Amino acid sequence: MHVGLVVGERKRYPSDLSDEQWAVIGPFLDAWKARHPSVSGHQGRYALREIVNSIFYQNRTGCQWAYLPPKSATYYYFALWRDDGTDQTIHDLLRRQAREQAGRAEDPTAVVLDTQSIRAANHIPANTTGKDAAKRVPSRKRGLAVDTLGLIIAVVVMAASATDNQIGVRLLDRVVAHTPTVAKAWVDAGVQGRRPRSTARSPSTNAPTAAPANSATSGATTAGNPADASTTADALRRRGRRAASSQGSCRRPPRSPGR
Repeated sequence: MHVGLVVGERKRYPSDLSDEQWAVIGPFLDAWKARHPSVSGHQGRYALREIVNSIFYQNRTGCQWAYLPPKSATYYYFALWRDDGTDQTIHDLLRRQAREQAGRAEDPTAVVLDTQSIRAANHIPANTTGKDAAKRVPSRKRGLAVDTLGLIIAVVVMAASATDNQIGVRLLDRVVAHTPTVAKAWVDAGVQGRRPRSTARSPSTNAPTAAPANSATSGATTAGNPADASTTADALRRRGRRAASSQGSCRRPPRSPGR
């Protein structure tokens, strides 16, 4: 796979962008390129479409960056778009398009939170993994916040020894930061730290309302208005501290590096 060649001059890989897909994100990346000219005036040797194809190939196959010629160009753009938020912006734009096509508003007002432990590969650093209370094997725990269509709003990856409550707090913090329209979060009892009570406070107090469990979820935590989603995260923190104090000391899991 030679990054400098156009798609028509090499074997096409299943992970390659189609013409229709490139027509959606290509203008955005071309505009990005125009806003970030090289200091030397060099326009770049490699087509942005092939850079994206190379990144997708690495993501799909899991190969090392050094096996993507030229590794320096592919990883350079990957790291640059990751650090300046370009990848997040493209993701958000595509999600909004998908929601509009489904007849929904651009941004959601509710999210669903869940976690999953995934066994870590042998080469994963031990200080970024932990043992899930149920599986007892070195793992990482992935937390997802999705809208009601299943489209991703936020992702958190931590050591599997982290509690669902800890991951839930971080997820809600990211949801509040990037999607302030969200006013409700459906979570299970593990994220809340205890089974929610069917009690409600006055909206004027800006406190979240906990609803009883139903057949679809183990619980639902809501806030009085979009700005109150941050209050939900504060409530989860308080519940986590109470749970920790009732169980004695609670060792903080190691932080996961990068995104």
